[in-house]
Amino acid sequence: MPIEQLETLHCDAGWRNYHFVKVTDATGTVGWSEYDEDFGSRGVTTAIEHLALGLAGREATAHECIYSELFCSTRPSAGGVTGQALGAIENALLDLKAKQLGVPCHALLGGKIRDRIRLYWSHCATWRINQPRFYEPAITDIDGVRQIGAEVRERGFTALKTNIFRYENGKPIGWRPGFGGPFEPGRNMDKPTLSDLQAHLEALRDGAGRDVDILLDLNFNCATEGFVKVVRQLRDFGLLWVEIDTPNPRALRHIRSQSGCPVSSCETLLGLRSFLPYFEAEAVDVAIIDAIWNGVWQSLKVAACAEAYEVNVAPHNFYGHLATMINAHFAAAVPNLRIMEVDVDRLRWDRELFTAEPPIKDGHLVVPDTPGWGVEPDEAALAKWPPRW
Repeated sequence: MPIEQLETLHCDAGWRNYHFVKVTDATGTVGWSEYDEDFGSRGVTTAIEHLALGLAGREATAHECIYSELFCSTRPSAGGVTGQALGAIENALLDLKAKQLGVPCHALLGGKIRDRIRLYWSHCATWRINQPRFYEPAITDIDGVRQIGAEVRERGFTALKTNIFRYENGKPIGWRPGFGGPFEPGRNMDKPTLSDLQAHLEALRDGAGRDVDILLDLNFNCATEGFVKVVRQLRDFGLLWVEIDTPNPRALRHIRSQSGCPVSSCETLLGLRSFLPYFEAEAVDVAIIDAIWNGVWQSLKVAACAEAYEVNVAPHNFYGHLATMINAHFAAAVPNLRIMEVDVDRLRWDRELFTAEPPIKDGHLVVPDTPGWGVEPDEAALAKWPPRW
């Protein structure tokens, strides 16, 4: 059935907005995807709307052909917001195709390998420290960090991930020089920051107990020297992984050689060609794939290549409920899945914005068999919560 229209919709998501693609065919069947524009990706909406100009009349089932043609038309500027726009269109076409066929999206991906996906509680303590207006209760001291660790265990999750924090007069403050807070362009970690980070992790472990895995996201916040300091300091801590972003695969391989735990990376990469240098350099134990940015069909290609290099994969997922379900179908279908990210702390109006919440039980996501992704935005609710800018 041919595509009739493509639209973008937006709504308030507290400290950011949520963004969606809606593709409608000639029968009124709708395919949805979610994308991000507020975290370093300004302009994705404009790119989507421009690329959509030639989609009317095309068959949604031919999503690979559509993707290839759109990629050809943008090849001189591949990646960046253009790549994310292609991924958003691809994911909406997959949802539409699955609904036209009356099958869940994972059926288009080869079928699900697993019915339940192990989750880790992402941004654990982070949101309640950095964004207390939207995520309650606020965490204002080390005892609050210890308490959320206990909450993770009590709610049945078996893993959590946190970020870097300094403690000033006992109050935790995010340390994010990779993003300008504080402004330290050299991204050099001093001894007090390293000591505070270790105390933060120990508090989480005190609360969560020994059976809950802890993951640490260092992001872009150090240069190679600083990353090496951290992994050496935490060599015996028993992290499930340390997550590091660096544009240099050889530098990451060096960091990995100094680490006492697995190293994950690649969440900001677009397209298989960008991942290959990391696989060839043996720089990662786990490749993090953003299926919202890349598109699920293209992400499957990355996962298959990772498996050939004996590398596991994990989805990058810190968006809304639709994105969680898109990632769940991807995670259900790939053999070499390690674990899946999810933000458990949610906006108080999140449940209004979607037709359903991800089905999470005992720290696992139960993979649905309903047609499409299994979740859609509620357009009336989106209108009730207009975007902040």
